[in-house]
Amino acid sequence: MIVNISKKKVKSDFVTKVEELSGQNLLACYQCGKCSAGCPAISQMDILPNQIIRLAQLGLKNELFKSKSIWVCASCMTCNTRCPKGINVAEVIEAVRQILLRKRKDHVELKDLSEEEKREVPPIALIACFRKFTS
Repeated sequence: MIVNISKKKVKSDFVTKVEELSGQNLLACYQCGKCSAGCPAISQMDILPNQIIRLAQLGLKNELFKSKSIWVCASCMTCNTRCPKGINVAEVIEAVRQILLRKRKDHVELKDLSEEEKREVPPIALIACFRKFTS
C-alpha cells in the first residue's frame, strides 16, 4: 500500500477531530505495541490497534475508514489498561467510528440482518455498546 504523507494530513481537521472526540493526544503514542499484544480481538483485525493509532496520527483517514478493525474492536478496554503512556486506545477507535457514522456510513445495516443473525449477536457487543455511552 502506497500512501502519501504530508504535513497537511498530519495537521488535518481529521486528526483534530479524532483528538477532540477521544480526548486523547495521538502524538503521545510511541508505538510500543502493548495495546496490540493484549487485544483479545486481534485475530479478526486487519490493522492492529497500534497501527490504528499510527494511521490516525498521520491523518490517513481513508485507510482507517476502509479498515475492518475499527468495527471489530469491542471496546473491552484491555488496550487502555496496557498503555504505558495512558492513552485510551479504545476511545480513539470509537472516535474514528463516530466520524464515519456521522457521515452515515455504517459497517452493518441492521435492516439487512436476518432474525437469526440478530439473535446470534454476542453479549459482548451489547456490553461494549453500553460501555461506549458510559465511559
